[in-house]
Amino acid sequence: MLTQALPDLNAWTRRFSEAEIPVLPGTAQEIEALRQINDASDSVDAHQLAQSIAGDPLMTLKVLSHVAKHRPSRLVTDAETVTAAIVLMGIGPFFRAFDRLKTIDEHLQDQPVALRGLQRVLKRAYRAANFALGFAVHRMDNDAAIIQEAALLHDFAEMLLWCHAPSLAVEIAKRQHADPTLRSAVVQRSVLNVELGELEQALMRVWRLPELLIHITDDRHASHPQVRTVMLAIRLARHTQHGWDNAALPDDFADIAELLNVAPHVAQAKALALDA
Repeated sequence: MLTQALPDLNAWTRRFSEAEIPVLPGTAQEIEALRQINDASDSVDAHQLAQSIAGDPLMTLKVLSHVAKHRPSRLVTDAETVTAAIVLMGIGPFFRAFDRLKTIDEHLQDQPVALRGLQRVLKRAYRAANFALGFAVHRMDNDAAIIQEAALLHDFAEMLLWCHAPSLAVEIAKRQHADPTLRSAVVQRSVLNVELGELEQALMRVWRLPELLIHITDDRHASHPQVRTVMLAIRLARHTQHGWDNAALPDDFADIAELLNVAPHVAQAKALALDA
């Protein structure tokens, strides 16, 4: 576990690019159950495996980074979704590559505060992915599945921070709780010497993740409709993580309404329905 900040982006990128990525306990259990079914009947397909991973950004990250790293040079297109990645790998190689998955509960068994912090980020990511998919479908975006995946993965650097530098993650949370007006980027740079957004982009490029996924998760391209879809979904998930009475929500609904080309009250109703 890191207890002190690393000096710069390169140091953080090297450390996290080599760090183990634990997964949700439910994911590990489902994959093991599918492994046993496949051993008995050879009947598991890529869609079933992808469904067992859906909603787990950490396992999604493991699969996409593994496939990108081992992608044959003859392939000119990226595996942009988990399903496509599993199809590219094959069922047998998938089970061999992801045997005895370590879970977040095991990894953080002596760090209950960090485990709770990580679980909050994971829940927020799941809700953001759900919002993003709903907004993308409304816009009839052909890349709706990738947009959903981008929202799920958007805060993965924060997840890795809770896993591998929990005391630093706690310090960031304490400072933001003490002063809610603090911008996330400012407190992150103060504590870590790096912003988590730039660390995410660096890691995605080191892992050679799909270019479209890298683009959609990059907040610097906020004017692009797909990037904006993800950003608004993330924002909505953050502002509603403790309920639907946050003072920032009217602005969120106004921006979502502009994205979806509907009235603000329609955007609000849609957001509530997606979260039901």
